[in-house]
Amino acid sequence: MRTLLFALCVSAAFAAPVRVHESGFHPGPDGKPAGWTTWSARAETAPRCFVDTLRYRTGPGSLAISGASNIAEHGGWERAVPGIEAGAWYRMTAYYRTEAVEHDSLQVVARLDWRDARNHRAGQPDYVYKARREGAWTKVTLDTPAPEKAAAVVMQLYLSNSPQGTVWWDDISLEQIAAPAPRKITVASINLKPSGTKSPAESVRQFLSATEASVHGKTDVILFPEGITVVGTSKSYAEVAESIPGPTTASLAELARKRSSYVVAGIYEREGPAVYNTAIMLNRAGDVIGKYRKVYLPREEIERGLTPGSDYPVFQTDFGTVGLMICYDVFFADPARNLASKGAEMILMPIWGGDQTLGKARAIENRIFLVASGYDYPTYVMDPDGEILSLAAQRGEAAVSTIDLSKRYTHPQLGDMRNRRAKELRVDVKPSLPGFEN
Repeated sequence: MRTLLFALCVSAAFAAPVRVHESGFHPGPDGKPAGWTTWSARAETAPRCFVDTLRYRTGPGSLAISGASNIAEHGGWERAVPGIEAGAWYRMTAYYRTEAVEHDSLQVVARLDWRDARNHRAGQPDYVYKARREGAWTKVTLDTPAPEKAAAVVMQLYLSNSPQGTVWWDDISLEQIAAPAPRKITVASINLKPSGTKSPAESVRQFLSATEASVHGKTDVILFPEGITVVGTSKSYAEVAESIPGPTTASLAELARKRSSYVVAGIYEREGPAVYNTAIMLNRAGDVIGKYRKVYLPREEIERGLTPGSDYPVFQTDFGTVGLMICYDVFFADPARNLASKGAEMILMPIWGGDQTLGKARAIENRIFLVASGYDYPTYVMDPDGEILSLAAQRGEAAVSTIDLSKRYTHPQLGDMRNRRAKELRVDVKPSLPGFEN
């Protein structure tokens, strides 16, 4: 009977685009606002769900969920929304505030659970994971397409495994939006390893000449390898280190302006007594818009006097958000994970040599484009499925590919792992200190 009623509700839905906005919740005779139900996998794991008329964001009344001192607590509020158009794009937005919740990203969950006309799951649920603090409240939002055969969706607001916590939800909306426009950019990565150049300026000149010879037409990003000022010179890191901006950024700025392209390259930076293995990013006008100091230094670089960096910055461009990694970073999961968590859609990686399997893993696990320019590592453009779109197999060649940053890459069984991983990552489990006996 429940499935039949659901199907009738879907078929009776009006043809106008879905637009739902709810706040100022009032409890009905059963304690639940109209249209809302509660859910938990088992009765013994059910949280306490109630309408709180004292805590709210806009109008009196919010949807509250309490862990009720239940160590196995998981569940919360649900609302079915009919009239969904398969393939159309929707935006869900909600606001929450918490008390005694230790890990919002894991324990506070907003989800879109798509259903077909028979109330069976259509596709995979999408997690509303993009969050921003706004005073005492946090705004979460997600733009996503309805999967094939979707006719309705269940908005789900949960509190998960937070026995002492409480969350309040308010200003909950779902609306149909226009599909995002494609964001196609052309990326070029240079394969070159100068030798016998004797000076940083000559090595850089060879990279610029190779770019002119191998990259044609409009390009949005040009990537060079790690350490373009030391390769081929037989000099030490300290001998080639320079300030930023400096002579190398001036040379790369000419290329950026001439090609109206962002340019990324690895150089060695001096700041006082410290020398860093640094990747710099210049915009289309030739301005240095950011730099990343390599966090993971191998033993060999530390022994030769380099100082490690301490942050994973991301950079805003006119086409999207970009992160940088350098070489040895690829051996560890946290650089790419941090960049993806900060919104990076593409990682540009100057590299000397490394593990190709781990490079592929970084792209797949973070659902991110990975572009590499290497000496003893392939020079390629890789998509979020780990597929190489373009490979520069020979010295003096460029891997050139046009990619769409708006394209969704989903797993056939698991759904969109970009939003799912962001909500399921166990940030609450502290890692052990390496080498220390427990």
